[in-house]
Amino acid sequence: MAFQEVSLLQPNEVMWVGLQNITEMLDTPEFWDAFSNTVVIATAAVSLEYIFGLGLALALKQKLPGITFFRNVSLVTWVMPIIVMTIIFRFIMQPEYGLVNIILSFFNIDTTYWFGDPTWAKPLIVVMHMWRNIPFTAVALMAAMQSIPTSLYEAAELDGAGKLEQFRYITLPNITYVSMIMIVLHTIFTVNDFEIIYLTTGGGPLGSTEVLATYVYKLAFNEYTLGFAASIGLTMLIILLAFTFIYVQLEDIE
Repeated sequence: MAFQEVSLLQPNEVMWVGLQNITEMLDTPEFWDAFSNTVVIATAAVSLEYIFGLGLALALKQKLPGITFFRNVSLVTWVMPIIVMTIIFRFIMQPEYGLVNIILSFFNIDTTYWFGDPTWAKPLIVVMHMWRNIPFTAVALMAAMQSIPTSLYEAAELDGAGKLEQFRYITLPNITYVSMIMIVLHTIFTVNDFEIIYLTTGGGPLGSTEVLATYVYKLAFNEYTLGFAASIGLTMLIILLAFTFIYVQLEDIE
């Protein structure tokens, strides 16, 4: 369909146009804005999810009283439906009765509807991705850490290695494979994410959170240009395949 001109209003009328849709896509500023937002949000979200997920995994790995309860509780945000999560966040960010603005008003700080502010909307989308995906990353990394033989750490202690050195030379190398899977999966999840943005900002304000997934939806179901929308979907597929291939190759080299 990416190489055809077809409308949702007249799906039976199809005309082959070759690379015309892709050429038009590359000449469209809205595509590059959506592409830029996708890269920024995915890079920030996936990087922070891994860093905080790694920290949470190290904390949950500790043998402390009640740690099993906290492990179970940490998964709540992962299993929570996205619609529930977005309702909670929108409620918290409400301009008049939202928790964030109530706290800011108490300290006489100016308040606003944060999802309607071009400066804050994108960081909030990143925070929502983090809130949802960090627990999944943490549990996966914790499982990888628990599979590392304790004899390696005992031998390192006998050789005088500190906690930081043990983490650097034992823990990290042994969780590389799981880390690779988490980064690739979360990159795919984030680039393809439609629900979080559509249910909170709809791509606004002023296109500041418009990503490729929401842009494809608007083209296909608001403007009815299925062929043009399909060309962007094909571009998303190629980008994700290229990223996955390059990342896996780099991991194999290391």
